[in-house]
Amino acid sequence: MTAGARDEWRGWRAAAQEALYGPRGFYRRAEGPGAHFRTSVHASALFAGAVARLLCRVDEALGRPAVLDFVDMAAGRGELAAGVLAALPAEVAGRTRAYAVEIAGRPPGLDHRIEWRSAPPPGTTGLLFANEWLDNVPVDVAEVDAAGRARRVLVREDGTERLGEPVGGAEARWLERWWPLPAQEGLRAEIGLPRDEAWAGAVATVGRGLAVAVDYAHTAGTRPPYGTLTGFREGSETPPVPDGIRDITAHVALDACALPGGRVLPQREALHALGVTGARPPLALASTDPAAYVRALAGAGEAAELTAAGGLGDFGWLVQPVGVPDPFLT
Repeated sequence: MTAGARDEWRGWRAAAQEALYGPRGFYRRAEGPGAHFRTSVHASALFAGAVARLLCRVDEALGRPAVLDFVDMAAGRGELAAGVLAALPAEVAGRTRAYAVEIAGRPPGLDHRIEWRSAPPPGTTGLLFANEWLDNVPVDVAEVDAAGRARRVLVREDGTERLGEPVGGAEARWLERWWPLPAQEGLRAEIGLPRDEAWAGAVATVGRGLAVAVDYAHTAGTRPPYGTLTGFREGSETPPVPDGIRDITAHVALDACALPGGRVLPQREALHALGVTGARPPLALASTDPAAYVRALAGAGEAAELTAAGGLGDFGWLVQPVGVPDPFLT
């Protein structure tokens, strides 16, 4: 990149788009996002097991079709798709067609049953699951100026910011509806309209079944006053600098993304409903089968992490049925 490009002022959406998905972007790197941050998928195989059980519920709601689709959006290196296939009952796995959707190339050694794609297939019959995808759909940032107006935040590649033009049009209407900013200088919001559109596009690929988005989230009444834009690199949170060597992320207004019939629930509630409870094994098991007790205790610890308040358990699950009942209500 030339010095002139590095000094260019752009909105955060354009800057993050290039930093994440451009030719030298963060998500093009061979090591994959798992080298930089830890998701529920990496925290425990219990997560993939829970998603497999959810896929089985969708399978039942669909009447056990001859081909059952599982689409892993923002698949990283295919860890979730592989884990779900491994956790499914043999009869269901034999009917399951798995897709990993990711812009990076297919990793070596991935289960041959997983089809690697750059976009979700149309007409999915089954489950589309997007774990920590929407937080990486780039958005613009608005900040209130001294006169009480919401203005677009501009940024250079080194992370330096300044205020640009006032927010207008559809973005201003989105802010008014979903994240109204009081006229107090310095308050910020991420304009989530591109995420609403991305989610609607993903759901539109589902012919019948269920679409689920799991992410850092907030809803109306809990919007953070100064936004959530941040970076991650090599396991640590960093300033949000659009340089291509770190993740650029912001929490998701999942309630704004929801289409009619969709709803948001906490991850702990969703995982509890799918059998991930974190209950400790009975102490008597330590005497009768010490090895089983140790395994069960480790599993309880992993379940506790996945459902912990103040951590992964606070993630939001946006559950969007398409032509089937909500599997968390049946």
